[in-house]
Amino acid sequence: MSSYRFRRDLDDSAAEVWRPLDRALAHWVRAHGGSAELAAVAAWASLADGLGDAALPLRGEDAGRHGMARLSDAALAALRQQPLVGDGSRRTPFVLDADDRFALWRNHADETAIAACLRQRRSAADPVDGAAVKAAVDALFGGDRTRRVQAQRMAVAGVAGRRLFVLTGGPGTGKTTTVLRMLLLLQRVQPQRLLIQVAAPTGKAAQRLLQSLRQGKMQLSQGEHALGEEWSAALAGIADAEAPTLHRLLGYDPRRNVFTRNRRRPLAADIVVVDEASMVDLALLRALLDALRPQARLILVGDADQLTSVAAGSTLMDLVAALEPQRAAELVRLQHSFRAERELVRVNEAVRSGDAAELDAALAAAPQRALLRPVGDAAVLAAALQQWALQLAGSGIAGDDADAGDAASAALAALRRLSQRQLLCALREDAFGALAANAAIEAQLRRHWQVAAEALWYPGRAVMITRNDYALRLFNGDIGLCLADADGSLRVWFETVDAAGQATARWLAPDRLPLHEGAFAVTVHKSQGSEYAEAAVLLPPDPEQRILSRQLLYTGVSRAKQRLQIWALPSVLAAALARPIRRAGGLAAKLRDGPAPPDQFELF
Repeated sequence: MSSYRFRRDLDDSAAEVWRPLDRALAHWVRAHGGSAELAAVAAWASLADGLGDAALPLRGEDAGRHGMARLSDAALAALRQQPLVGDGSRRTPFVLDADDRFALWRNHADETAIAACLRQRRSAADPVDGAAVKAAVDALFGGDRTRRVQAQRMAVAGVAGRRLFVLTGGPGTGKTTTVLRMLLLLQRVQPQRLLIQVAAPTGKAAQRLLQSLRQGKMQLSQGEHALGEEWSAALAGIADAEAPTLHRLLGYDPRRNVFTRNRRRPLAADIVVVDEASMVDLALLRALLDALRPQARLILVGDADQLTSVAAGSTLMDLVAALEPQRAAELVRLQHSFRAERELVRVNEAVRSGDAAELDAALAAAPQRALLRPVGDAAVLAAALQQWALQLAGSGIAGDDADAGDAASAALAALRRLSQRQLLCALREDAFGALAANAAIEAQLRRHWQVAAEALWYPGRAVMITRNDYALRLFNGDIGLCLADADGSLRVWFETVDAAGQATARWLAPDRLPLHEGAFAVTVHKSQGSEYAEAAVLLPPDPEQRILSRQLLYTGVSRAKQRLQIWALPSVLAAALARPIRRAGGLAAKLRDGPAPPDQFELF
């Protein structure tokens, strides 16, 4: 039996908001001599951590987050006197810093270590041969000096000699193509061959990066954009055999909840590229930095305006926020879109900036490209889903109109047709969530295709893998399409790339798949990094729904390359635009002007 006696002097009015974990921390504080006020603040900080905040502001315009009552000056001063609270100079369970941010020690230590490491990397630039870099950049861009590639050229030239580089930009701005040229330049100007490691937070994102690099290498090896023979060694040195998740790269041990790669056992890579860096949380970025050799180069790539990580922190957003006002040479933002239709670029920019009037104007100016469909109740949603399903049914995704060529080519064609249209949902659960929408679409498809209601698998069924399986080379977020062979046998096909970098498809039997779910409707979170010819974004009908945010809306609408539908009430759309995600924390401030950490900020 525990020797601690849980006290009943906590604020029971918070019971509906606090999670069991938050209440347990409050009880721990009381059991260890903390005041009732500190116990309550600790519980609120725990709740904030679960919602993505790295710290809880106790003063200023951000105070009172998540429903917490503002503290008086006297209460704030009393907190600073608590033995369990420190100023960050020594290890204590909680930190109340000079800017009145209250944080769990873990988050404070992660932020401080990250800021110190990144500042060190920024100050450790190596000398470069400017003339050689200029010549290499001209060769890599085929002499193109037009405005549309100006930012890309700046990024490729700017990475030389730097141990930290951040490349941000929206979908279709050429981030992966630019990364490939950056790596080629680094290989070209170095006398020895460099060991390059590419990775991403999720398996799907890592595989997309790998495929893009392979295709980019092929384009630069042949055809009108081919580089000269003098670049063959650099091209051969670009890693394209494997792209692990960051957890796998860092040797995560789930039994001990530690990364086995660290300062004592660092990665051997000379260059580490991390794609979709907006998904990287505080703890993961700290672990990555801890595992890099001091002389290694780190290139972070992603869209800083997309949704942030699931866990605490908004590392890429904070890093860009700190570097951009300084016009730092380590940061380049790509803005020219090479893919989306011009009208959709205007829509995306209006959402990104939160300009409601400009969004209305952009939608009105592009009726053939963008549509706002008011969907606010179950009946209207059902009608929209029925129409969407009927369009899917006639798109050829069941493979019934495929040519009689080889099965892989026919499957690839069907997968490409499937990727032309995607319904994206803000929610996963609920009547307006992805699970319910997918079920409704599948029910309509079954009726249209005359599939028995009890049949789990049928030609045309789309599924999404939800757990990485390295043995099967399937990753969380991979999309599979069930098709029938000539003899009627069902196989689930997945797009892949062959050894030559060409797109193809491979199959598995349905009963061999790892965990999966229907893929006709997916969450906006799951769509990060993907693009579709046409996307529909479904928002919940309640403008007070907590999940609504500008970043969520931007992530959803920017998936569309040719046509976009927004299924939302005007009031809900306005609420999302007016609600930018501003995760609370101190990383951006520490990146700008924080002190170097003491020795105890080693990983522990």
